Amino acid sequence: MSRKVAIIGMGNVGAAVAHGLIAQGAFDDYVLIDTNEDKVRADALDFQDAAANLNHHANITVNDYEALADADVLISALGNIKLQDNPNADRFAELPFTSKEVIDISEKIKSVGFSGVLIAITNPVDVVTSLFQHYTGLPKERVIGTGTLLDTARMKRAVGVRFGVDPRSVYGYNLGEHGNSQFTAWSQVRVKGKPIHTLTSDKVLEEIATEAMKGGHTVFYGKKYTSYGIASAAIRLALAVVSDAHEELPITNYYAPLDTYLSYPAIIGRNGVIEQVKLSLTDEEEAKLAHSAQFIQDKFSKHI
Repeated sequence: MSRKVAIIGMGNVGAAVAHGLIAQGAFDDYVLIDTNEDKVRADALDFQDAAANLNHHANITVNDYEALADADVLISALGNIKLQDNPNADRFAELPFTSKEVIDISEKIKSVGFSGVLIAITNPVDVVTSLFQHYTGLPKERVIGTGTLLDTARMKRAVGVRFGVDPRSVYGYNLGEHGNSQFTAWSQVRVKGKPIHTLTSDKVLEEIATEAMKGGHTVFYGKKYTSYGIASAAIRLALAVVSDAHEELPITNYYAPLDTYLSYPAIIGRNGVIEQVKLSLTDEEEAKLAHSAQFIQDKFSKHI
């Protein structure tokens, strides 16, 4: 049985996701959709030109919403990156644009009967994921977003540098909003087999958190977009879904205790969220999570 993925929005991130998936043969069929007809057709031809030098075959369809009907995974990478170039690094600057796009795309998704797992990359990702679920009517567990999977990777990179270990050897999460109200749940972070707070001071943890945050800003303002980090996060999430991996990932998913979508670790498989992990957070971290949830809810309520 063939595996099919659709990517809506073939900008810097969407194209990086498509390339990463095609290069490793993650799916058999790819549906690439973008309002810029010349760009998406050029991407498709570019991938076809690469075929002779790849180890995997890819069937590529362009701008055909009907082809989404039997897709296993649909990735929303649409956006207007120019709106992100603002003094406050505010991801909500894109929301007036992306919220309207979500309504249009949701209607098309519903009309063709898409019933797979929808993964949102589009910013602000927590609100956009909420909007997609609202307008498509898909089950909550099947509508998810990359959320703080990238922010967690940035934290792990910063911790790894400080402690001289590979970031994959750091365990823990950034939680809440993929934005300014996110936080590192230091009570959950482990490095070299020990809780990180037993290895260093609160001051150093604050410095690491700042380093992690600045890394994203450095990338964005250096080239006016981010691509490889977020694309890798989206690819990991898509692979967890299509391979039914039951992998634990901190992603945007519906968090019932606070009645909103936010980033919190969940077990991911073919049906999206299989179950949500139950963390033992400190009172301070619970308060930060609630604050982040309220921030997301307020933005969501203004755009439905």
